[in-house]
Amino acid sequence: MTPGMPSETSKNPWPVAASEEASLRALESLMTEFFHDCTTNERKREIEELLNNFAQQIGAWRFCLYFLSSTRNDYVMMYSLTVFENLINKMWLGVPSQDKMEIRSCLPKLLLAHHKTLPYFIRNKLCKVIVDIGRQDWPMFYHDFFTNILQLIQSPVTTPLGLIMLKTTSEELACPREDLSVARKEELRKLLLDQVQTVLGLLTGILETVWDKHSVTAATPPPSPTSGESGDLLSNLLQSPSSAKLLNQPIPILDVESEYICSLALECLAHLFSWIPLSASITPSLLTTIFHFARFGCDIRARKMASVNGSSQNCVSGQERGRLGVLAMSCINELMSKNCVPMEFEEYLLRMFQQTFYLLQKITKDNNAHTVKSRLEELDESYIEKFTDFLRLFVSVHLRRIESYSQFPVVEFLTLLFKYTFHQPTHEGYFSCLDIWTLFLDYLTSKIKSRLGDKEAVLNRYEDALVLLLTEVLNRIQFRYNQAQLEELDDETLDDDQTEWQRYLRQSLEVVAKVMELLPTHAFSTLFPVLQDNLEVYLGLQQFIVTSGSGHRLNITAENDCRRLHCSLRDLSSLLQAVGRLAEYFIGDVFAARFNDALTVVERLVKVTLYGSQIKLYNIETAVPSVLKPDLIDVHAQSLAALQAYSHWLAQYCSEVHRQNTQQFVTLISTTMDAITPLISTKVQDKLLLSACHLLVSLATTVRPVFLISIPAVQKVFNRITDASALRLVDKAQVLVCRALSNILLLPWPNLPENEQQWPVRSINHASLISALSRDYRNLKPSAVAPQRKMPLDDTKLIIHQTLSVLEDIVENISGESTKSRQICYQSLQESVQVSLALFPAFIHQSDVTDEMLSFFLTLFRGLRVQMGVPFTEQIIQTFLNMFTREQLAESILHEGSTGCRVVEKFLKILQVVVQEPGQVFKPFLPSIIALCMEQVYPIIAERPSPDVKAELFELLFRTLHHNWRYFFKSTVLASVQRGIAEEQMENEPQFSAIMQAFGQSFLQPDIHLFKQNLFYLETLNTKQKLYHKKIFRTAMLFQFVNVLLQVLVHKSHDLLQEEIGIAIYNMASVDFDGFFAAFLPEFLTSCDGVDANQKSVLGRNFKMDRDLPSFTQNVHRLVNDLRYYRLCNDSLPPGTVKL
Repeated sequence: MTPGMPSETSKNPWPVAASEEASLRALESLMTEFFHDCTTNERKREIEELLNNFAQQIGAWRFCLYFLSSTRNDYVMMYSLTVFENLINKMWLGVPSQDKMEIRSCLPKLLLAHHKTLPYFIRNKLCKVIVDIGRQDWPMFYHDFFTNILQLIQSPVTTPLGLIMLKTTSEELACPREDLSVARKEELRKLLLDQVQTVLGLLTGILETVWDKHSVTAATPPPSPTSGESGDLLSNLLQSPSSAKLLNQPIPILDVESEYICSLALECLAHLFSWIPLSASITPSLLTTIFHFARFGCDIRARKMASVNGSSQNCVSGQERGRLGVLAMSCINELMSKNCVPMEFEEYLLRMFQQTFYLLQKITKDNNAHTVKSRLEELDESYIEKFTDFLRLFVSVHLRRIESYSQFPVVEFLTLLFKYTFHQPTHEGYFSCLDIWTLFLDYLTSKIKSRLGDKEAVLNRYEDALVLLLTEVLNRIQFRYNQAQLEELDDETLDDDQTEWQRYLRQSLEVVAKVMELLPTHAFSTLFPVLQDNLEVYLGLQQFIVTSGSGHRLNITAENDCRRLHCSLRDLSSLLQAVGRLAEYFIGDVFAARFNDALTVVERLVKVTLYGSQIKLYNIETAVPSVLKPDLIDVHAQSLAALQAYSHWLAQYCSEVHRQNTQQFVTLISTTMDAITPLISTKVQDKLLLSACHLLVSLATTVRPVFLISIPAVQKVFNRITDASALRLVDKAQVLVCRALSNILLLPWPNLPENEQQWPVRSINHASLISALSRDYRNLKPSAVAPQRKMPLDDTKLIIHQTLSVLEDIVENISGESTKSRQICYQSLQESVQVSLALFPAFIHQSDVTDEMLSFFLTLFRGLRVQMGVPFTEQIIQTFLNMFTREQLAESILHEGSTGCRVVEKFLKILQVVVQEPGQVFKPFLPSIIALCMEQVYPIIAERPSPDVKAELFELLFRTLHHNWRYFFKSTVLASVQRGIAEEQMENEPQFSAIMQAFGQSFLQPDIHLFKQNLFYLETLNTKQKLYHKKIFRTAMLFQFVNVLLQVLVHKSHDLLQEEIGIAIYNMASVDFDGFFAAFLPEFLTSCDGVDANQKSVLGRNFKMDRDLPSFTQNVHRLVNDLRYYRLCNDSLPPGTVKL
């Protein structure tokens, strides 16, 4: 029976033996209807089902062959090709060999007959279908597949078609997708590699022929020696004068056909280079030819010629010529990106670099007619992008290899790179070039570290280039030199947590910092004077301040002056950030050597911050408030931030002078405090207030001078914070100031013995500080939630939020400190902690409050559990376990959304801390913690698709096992003496099995993060505790886990974790390789559906009995790939097929 297209009258639309002609008409009208605007989705689905059913019929391809040769309808052709594609990729095994022969002969004939008239997308699809046949049948059943392609390329009429076929073959056969067996994939790669030399020869020939043919007729005279094309630099870069001469030939003007052929040939090369190894097949003449074409991207003169001549003859436009340059650079970059370079290829590489730098010199050549920048602007943007990629690959992959060649002038290369960087027409292009400099500076830094003896020689070689780079990068961030460009940068929209302007500044300052690391003295002497200039302007503003009715006003009103002031303030802000970024280069071993420079900087910064606070520039009226006010605030904030960056330097200074307590140091600190204190106020803008708070925290935490508490300004801050009537600062600032005050009292002073730490006095002061901060909170009663409460619930919640955020931060910041500090902290907090525990049950249904309380308790458990003591800690845990009943957990997880889930997650985190505690103290809680997990939390979340709570639950189960292994496995002395004879005694087996069962279930769920985490936990338990070797795991669970992991690989549900899963399967199998090969593997294959007995035995045979990790995992991936392939083949066989 021949298949027919469905007819409209019955469910089976056309009579079965419908004529081909009638079927084609029906299909055309169906297709037109399908793509018509008025067709409903319902009708589209009907048509789709109809077409799919037709495609599934045996012999449908005959109709499609007729459709292809008889229709002009694009939709019909595309549909017919899709039928063929489906037939070849999914049903080919079941197609009778006579039919296959017919298809293999008809489709190429069709392509040859119509390739010139077919729309390009149909032609390309037809090429792909023919290549798909080759992928299945070449060379055994389709022996002339590749020869045909080579013949097409060699015949001038069909060269373009041959090149399209070649590129498609490279794409589809070199790195084929899933649906082939591993053996076939390897065979195809080998077959293609055998053809590489021939193919590259042909492509070289095509490109050279086109070039030579058009060079003869090029109308441009050769450049005269005086035109500046060749110079000393050029002869340095190109050893042989002949190659320089070659590259100086005028660029030919191509007709459209030649341009098309060249672009196809270059596309083929780029794809071939992506997978073939570097070898002698890539000949010098091929490389030179590619470079000839790379010149198309950077030759403006030839573009202009083309545009002049373009009107009169069949010529290619400048844009098309530029595209050839882009394609050629893609080929070069494919070669460049290979890190593994055989010895014999190194010379080719050197030649490539020389030729590319010739191009770089051409691009950056400066003559009167053109500035470099306008030349770069005229070039194709993608060409510039490719060129920058090339430079990045050169520096990151090959510089270390090439630098040792005496004939390669690295310094001259840097000169060209410098010109190229600072004439980039776009910000993105400039960023990319700064990245290259960063790579170069990293290379230089690591080179110096590994060869300290040569440090001076290396630095001397590059010193001039680095100083030049530093100066130019600094100029680029200043409005004084670069206003037009900087004003284009967006400083409003956040992208990755930074605006375009912030990114620009940060990347520039990274380059400055890296140069500072290499040349500290130069960098400092370049930057500091520039900072000084801008500081003079800022410090001189005082003389323009006049008193007006409502306060102070800045008497600068002329538009030009305001603009200049705006630029100067923006620059000062950037330079302050630069100075802050360099702080790390003044500390450690170089502290003494660079002390004077650092002191100069710090004194200036202290002066500037005090000046800003004293004359209150942040509140001043200006002529252009929308611009100048933010500028003044920003400079003030940046000066505080820059000073904060020097806190480690101040700490080192503090420890150097602590014996003599020099007046100079005391003055620095107390003046800084005078600058900070006026800013700690609700009247100050948040940006400035927070900068002041951060600086205060650094003084209290990093510098820790003994006399800090006695400074009047600090006393003032204490009084303000503890004064109940004072207005509270914004949350973040309040937390920071309280942290600073607490740290002043709690942190040990550096370099002083214990008996001079004045703990008794500091302890009393700390208690009164915390008492003042928690005054309202400690007065709350559990009845605060009751209906007859005195205070509105929202007010109560606000008190809880404000107090706990401060107390939690104080505890968190003390958690890593000495025992004494933590003791004092807990004494001060004790009452608040007890109040919290008493309030907790009352608020259990207010998940927002519970969330904050549990955060506080979690921080207490992490930082102060020893200080809280065992009885009280037990009381807390017991309270929580009692409160979190099955009903409460279900309410939180299922009905309260993300806050409810967060509450449960924090509770589980607290239990994680408890189960990790060494010693026996909390061991009595283990049974109830495991019961809570497995009987209460797990059943609620196990079947939910949402990942909420799961990660925390499994982490708790992992920590329970990891830190309490002996709760499950009692290790006796005898067992450890007779290792391998006696098995460890197993206890609490049902709980252990339930936990392992839960881990197994989690691997069947789609959440990839949970999968990765749990696989890591199992592997860790095996590394640390030999989990897979335990008898209970080995006998009852091992192969269940291996089975699940293999199924996951087969289903491709967690493909990103292929490698980790393969290693885990190996670690499990290696416990009992004999059992794996003899019992598990045959059993696994027997249970596999969708494959026949013969295929199963092939799969078994192909799994070699290798016992090393790389071979074993390779065998696993081969098994998985081939199993999927066989299933695909078997699905494609027609029903009732008898397989031999």
